[in-house]
Amino acid sequence: MSTATSAPAVVELTAADLNANGSIFCPHPKAGMQLWNSHPRVFLDVAKTGQAACPYCGTVYRLKTGEAVRGGH
Repeated sequence: MSTATSAPAVVELTAADLNANGSIFCPHPKAGMQLWNSHPRVFLDVAKTGQAACPYCGTVYRLKTGEAVRGGH
């Protein structure tokens, strides 16, 4: 029996992928999750630090290098 764990998926995003609050939801179509293996939708604040990890599946959503998020106010 193997005890190895797989690394969490990393999804690179552009600033345009984020909503007006600088967040993205998981599961997200860019993560390639299918309906049968999805979890409740959660919103993750990517704009604050440039990346965020889903507490359910561990998928990491990260801004691509050079992407800048501008405030809407």
